[in-house]
Amino acid sequence: MASLLVETRISESHSGTADLGPFAEQQRLFKLLSQDTRHLIIQELLGHPAHLMSLAELEYMIGKSQAAIKDQLETLIEAGILARYTHEPSEEKRALASQFYGFTERGVEILHEYKYLRGLPVARALYEKTRKTEKIERHESAPRPKLPETVGKALEFDEPDLDPVD
Repeated sequence: MASLLVETRISESHSGTADLGPFAEQQRLFKLLSQDTRHLIIQELLGHPAHLMSLAELEYMIGKSQAAIKDQLETLIEAGILARYTHEPSEEKRALASQFYGFTERGVEILHEYKYLRGLPVARALYEKTRKTEKIERHESAPRPKLPETVGKALEFDEPDLDPVD
């Protein structure tokens, strides 16, 4: 009986791939978000004060090669979770990053649905406590484009005042 139920739920589609029924999209998104490098990219972007990071910043914070990170960034861009944002005034300045990666409206909707946004304060605290090289601090303070307003608002949270009280 159990095997009949499994066979009923998993049918072959016209393309020859398994149709997992009503939970296929959730399973696909879970797999997309949980892959190690993609998960780290999302966590670092959540923790960054501007929620926009250069490839050099991501490489430093994640500790993987630019090639590995680029591959996963492209996967997240194709899925509509991230976008590449350009700060055009910096394109001609070699010392400043001009390309940044950040969330899309669809991306923050998915992150909200999968409860990632609840982790914003922890991601920010971890990001702030990470030691950064001079180069990464330069990248971090580089001018950036603006995220779409709805994306920026979705990523806002009340940050605690960490200054010690006298």
